[in-house]
Amino acid sequence: MARGCLCCVKYMLFLFNLLFWLGGCGLLGVGVWLSVSQGSFATLSPSFPSISAANLIITLGAVIMVTGFLGCLGAIKENKCLLLSFFITLLLILLAEMILLILFFVYTDNVSENARQDLKEGLALYSTNNNAGLRNAWNTIQTEWHCCGVNGYTDWHTALQEKVVPDHCCQVIYQDCGRNATNQFWTRGCYKKVEEWLDDNKYLLGTIAMCVLVIQLLGMAFSMTLYQQIHRSGKKYEA
Repeated sequence: MARGCLCCVKYMLFLFNLLFWLGGCGLLGVGVWLSVSQGSFATLSPSFPSISAANLIITLGAVIMVTGFLGCLGAIKENKCLLLSFFITLLLILLAEMILLILFFVYTDNVSENARQDLKEGLALYSTNNNAGLRNAWNTIQTEWHCCGVNGYTDWHTALQEKVVPDHCCQVIYQDCGRNATNQFWTRGCYKKVEEWLDDNKYLLGTIAMCVLVIQLLGMAFSMTLYQQIHRSGKKYEA
């Protein structure tokens, strides 16, 4: 009976982590593809130039792959050391998520103000050399989200030190349309548009967060259950 329970937990944990590992492979592949094909699409923040969509996805994919690998190998080999490593890894990730979430809610106003200020500083680099990534990022966001600047199109007047905006702020885009003051520009700031999107999708994002939490807790429960079953059955750890 005990051996049957051990096998059941073992293969459930293996299947769970196999899916986890495959998901990590997929994310890593998408991140590498973005990095290669969209290499000029960088970050909007001059303070954190390494934080781009591609780098974030690659990092997330790598962490998921390593975690899933530990779980898969630990389960199929019934290796207590690997299972414990898998449990500790998930626990550390969970604690880090909780700490970041608490800090975010405690310092929401400071985070928001610093983010706005940092983005405004990035606007000044829009027309400079060696900043094609930042320029492409702003062009794409302003076109797709129908917004202009951080708080509004006047942010560009301050950043560029003249009353012009990028062409992608125009509601009808054509060459040098941003220099024509009679044109209609998107009036909403991109930061506000992002806040509105987050508010509109808060239930979906909350559901996704809860699913991630449940997956992490299940992984920890399965790994510790299998660890205890192996320990009680007297199976020796093989280095």
